[in-house]
Amino acid sequence: MAEPWRDRARRAVEWNWRLRSVGDPRPHYVVCGKDALAYYVARAMLESELPAGGARVTVVVPERYRSNGPDVAGLRGVRVVRSDRLDVATFEAAGLAGATGLALLHQDDVGNLHAALCAQAVDQQVRQVLRMFNGTLADGVRKLLKAPVEVLSDAEMAAPAFVAAALNEVDPSSFQHRDKTLRVARRADVRPQDVVCALAHFSEAQGVKLLPAEQAGADLVLAEATGQPPGTEVAARRLVRARRRRRPVAVVLGAVRGFATRKIGIAVMVVLALIAVLGALISRAEDVSPLEALYLTLVTTLSGADPDTTKPPDAQIMQVVLNLAGLTLIPLITAVVVDGIVNARLALHTGRMQPARVGHVVVIGLGNVGTRVMAQLREYDVEVVAIDKAPEPRGAALARQLEVPLIVGDAALPETLVAASVADCQALVVASTDDVANLEAALAARDLRADLRVVLRLFDGDFAERVEETFALGVSRSVSYLAAPAFIGALTERAVISTIPVDRHALPVAEVPVAPGSELDGRPLHMVNRDGQVRLIARTPAGGAKTIWWKELDHRQVIFAGDRLTVVARRRGLDWLTGQCAPPARPNPVPRPAGTVHGGLHTPAAASPSVPGQTGSGAGAAHPAPPSGEAPSTSNGGPVHDIELTRRQDRTGEAG
Repeated sequence: MAEPWRDRARRAVEWNWRLRSVGDPRPHYVVCGKDALAYYVARAMLESELPAGGARVTVVVPERYRSNGPDVAGLRGVRVVRSDRLDVATFEAAGLAGATGLALLHQDDVGNLHAALCAQAVDQQVRQVLRMFNGTLADGVRKLLKAPVEVLSDAEMAAPAFVAAALNEVDPSSFQHRDKTLRVARRADVRPQDVVCALAHFSEAQGVKLLPAEQAGADLVLAEATGQPPGTEVAARRLVRARRRRRPVAVVLGAVRGFATRKIGIAVMVVLALIAVLGALISRAEDVSPLEALYLTLVTTLSGADPDTTKPPDAQIMQVVLNLAGLTLIPLITAVVVDGIVNARLALHTGRMQPARVGHVVVIGLGNVGTRVMAQLREYDVEVVAIDKAPEPRGAALARQLEVPLIVGDAALPETLVAASVADCQALVVASTDDVANLEAALAARDLRADLRVVLRLFDGDFAERVEETFALGVSRSVSYLAAPAFIGALTERAVISTIPVDRHALPVAEVPVAPGSELDGRPLHMVNRDGQVRLIARTPAGGAKTIWWKELDHRQVIFAGDRLTVVARRRGLDWLTGQCAPPARPNPVPRPAGTVHGGLHTPAAASPSVPGQTGSGAGAAHPAPPSGEAPSTSNGGPVHDIELTRRQDRTGEAG
C-alpha cells in the first residue's frame, strides 16, 4: 500500500530540518571520495580543533564501492550520503548550500570538473578543492569556475618521496617562503649554521621521533638552501656516472635469441652442422686445403654443381646431399628473416625484447603516481624501465616521448621481471593502485634478488607497517597520507606552504595569523613551541614588516595581534596552534549535542587524543538530533520524491 502523502510530507520536513542544522555554529565540510585520501581528509576535519569546537563533515560515496584502504564511510562522526552521481540533487541532499568547503577527491578529472560545475550551481560561494592529474585541465578549471577553487595533484606531491626512496636519499622537499629557500637534508650534509630546525631522529628502539627536543642529535633537518643541489640529484648523478657499459657479447646473444623462434633456430643449426661435416669430408676425400674445401662446399650448397660421373661414389653421394642441404637452407634463411622481423615488431610493441641493463630503476604501474615517478627519474637522466598490465596505461604516451621501454605483462610473473632486468636494477618502485598486486610483485622481485631495494605503495597504513616488519621489503609509502595535509590546508584556507614527508608521516609547513584577543595574543614566543608537535621557524610582525627568521628570533619577545607565525608541525599540533591563534569564541555559543551521528545514528561522543596545551575534544556531533519518535535516515536523502518534496516546500515556504 502506498504511503499517505501526509506521512511523506512529514518525513520530508524532518529530513530538511536535519539538513539545515539550524543554530549549529560549526563549519560544514562536504567530502566526495571513496579512497584513502578522502578518509584522511574527512578524519582530519572531524579531529580539527576549530574555534567553534570542531566541524561537521558529510561524505558522499557511491552506492556500492570497494575500498583498497580505510573506509571513509566507516568514520565515526560523519554523515554518509550514498549516490553514484555527483549532481545538483546529490549536493542538495548533502546540504552543500551554506557549507564552508567542498572536497572533490575522486580519481576522475572530468568527473570532478562536472561535479564542481554542479556544486557551483548549488552555492557559488563554497570553497572547492579538486583533485586532478592533468595540469592543463587544472589551469582551465581555475579560470572557469566562479567559486573560490584550489586544484591539487596528489601524485605530483607524492612522487618526489618515491624518487628519493628509490635512490636511497631523503625526500628532496624544498620550498620558498618570504625571502628564503629551505630544503630537507641529512644533518651531516649541511653546515651547522644553515640548520633551521630538527625534523626527525631515527632509532631502532624508538623508531621515528618527529620534531625532537634534541636539536643537535637529529638525523633529518630543515636547512637553508645555499646553492648546494639536493641529495636526490647528487645520488642520480652518481648513478649515471657509475653506470657500467653493456656487455656487447651478451647483447648480441640476447638479440639472436629473440630474433627467431626456437624450432626455426634448431632447424638452421642442424642444416649448418650437416654442411660443415660434409665440407670436412670433401676436403679429406679430394685432398684439398681447408680454404679450397670451404669454397667447394659453399658453391655446391648454394648454386649446385655440374654432374661428374668420373668421381667416386662416395663423392657423388656427398655432392647430392650438399645440394639437398642447399635447397633446405635457402627457405630456412627466408623463414628466419621473416619470423625475426615479425617477432621484433611484436616484441618492441609489448616490450618483451629488451637489452640487458644495469643500474636502472624499474617502475611498476604507469598510473598517476608511476607516471610522475618515471618523469622525475628521467629528469635526473636515470634509466627507467616501466611495467604495466594494460597495453595503453595513462603514462604510455609520456613513456614513448621519454623513450622509456614499456613491458606489458603481469609484474608478479618471473619472466616479466627478467625482461626488465630486475636482478641488476638499482631499485624497484611498485606504484600500482592494488595493494595485493603490489605485494605480489615485490615478493616476486625479492625471489630474483634478495637484497633488492623495493619502494612499495600501500594504501592502508597499518597494513604497510606490518608488511615492513614481517617481510622486510624495504620502504613503503602512502600517496594519500603524504598529500592529505595539502588538501586539508586548502580546504580550511590555512596557509600550508609545503608538506614534508618523513618516513610514513607528513609534516606541514604553515603560516598562522594571530587574531586579536586570541590565546597567544600578548604571550611570549616560547609558548608556540611544543616538543614533538610544533616548531617555530619565523615570525612576520604585523603591518608587513620584515620577517624575523630562526637566527634572530628571541623567544622572550611578545606576540602581538596581526603577527604571522611560520611553523613546522604535525597535524594535531597545527590544529592546536590554529585554535590558539583564533579569535575568541562567541559569548553565548550554541551548546553542542552530547554525542555524534554516525550514518544518521546518534551515539555518545568519543574523546580524541590531546596535544600538550590543547583543549577541546575535536570531533563532535555531525547534526542536531531529530524530533523524537522518528529515526533518522541513513541513505542519501531517502527516495527521490522525498528530496523533491523538501525542495518544493523550501521554495514555497510551507515547510515551516
